[in-house]
Amino acid sequence: MAPVVSDLLYGEGDALTVAVIAARIGSKGLPRKNLCEVRGKPLVAWSVEDAMGSIYVDHVVLTTDDTDISDAACDEVAKFREATDNERPSYHCYYRSHAESGDEAPVDAAARHGLDCWEIANDLQGKTKYVAILYGNVAYRPMGLIDQALLLLDKTGCDSVQSVYPVGKMHPLWMRTVDPVDGALRPYEPNSVYRRQDLPPLYMIDGGALVMTRSCLYTVDPNNPHAYLGYDRRAVITEPGQVMDIDTAEDLSLACRVTREPLAHTGAYRCIQSHKGA
Repeated sequence: MAPVVSDLLYGEGDALTVAVIAARIGSKGLPRKNLCEVRGKPLVAWSVEDAMGSIYVDHVVLTTDDTDISDAACDEVAKFREATDNERPSYHCYYRSHAESGDEAPVDAAARHGLDCWEIANDLQGKTKYVAILYGNVAYRPMGLIDQALLLLDKTGCDSVQSVYPVGKMHPLWMRTVDPVDGALRPYEPNSVYRRQDLPPLYMIDGGALVMTRSCLYTVDPNNPHAYLGYDRRAVITEPGQVMDIDTAEDLSLACRVTREPLAHTGAYRCIQSHKGA
C-alpha cells in the first residue's frame, strides 16, 4: 500500500509532479554512455524504469538530442506498459539542439527545456508543483528513492531534496597533498583525528535523486549555478554503492557486475554483487 501523503503528490488540481530525464549523446569520459548496455538494456532505460515505476510521478519527460536515446527510452516505456498494464504515468519525449546539450550545458537548463516543452504542449504552463530530475547515466538507485525524496519535499515544504551517501574513511580530514617539487606528503586539512569513528559525518551527493519545487527550478542566477536548488535544501541518505552513475569505462564494468533484481511492478530492486567473471 502506498504511504499516506498529501494530495499534492497525486496530481490533484494544479499540483502535478513531473520527472524529467536528461540524457544527451555526447560524453568525453565514455562515448555514447547513455546507450551503453548494462545488464541487457541501454543505460538510459534504467532511469526510465525508475521514473515510470515511481508511485508519485504523474508524468515522465525525456529531454535528449539523439534519436537512438529516445528510441531506447520508448522501448522501455513499452515494456513497462506491457508488464504492468498501467497507463500512468504518461510519457513524453522532446528534442533539444546539440548546442543546448554540450559539455557546459547545466542539468537544470535541460530540465527546464523538457518541462517547458511538456507544459506548452499540454497547455499546462505553470501547473507543475514538483520536479524530479533524473540523470540518464544512473544505472542503480535504491528501492523507492525518488518517492522518498518527493515525500520529504512535500512533508517539509523545503525547496529541494538530494540523495547523499556518507563518505566514510574517504574523508577530507584523512586526505593528503603531495608537493609537486619535493614530493612532501602533508595533510590536506591539518587535524588530530586518528580513529574513523571520530571523523565528523560528511556526505557526498550521489545523483540518485534530485527533486525540487517548480518555482526553484526556474530560479536562475548567473552568479549562483545552484540557485535552482533554493535555500532550504534537505537530504535523503543512501548507503555507499547503492547509487551507481556511469561516467567511465571502469564505472560501466562495475555496473555490469551488479545484478539489479526487479521487485513487483514499481521498478524497485535489490542490488546484488555478482562475482561471475571477477
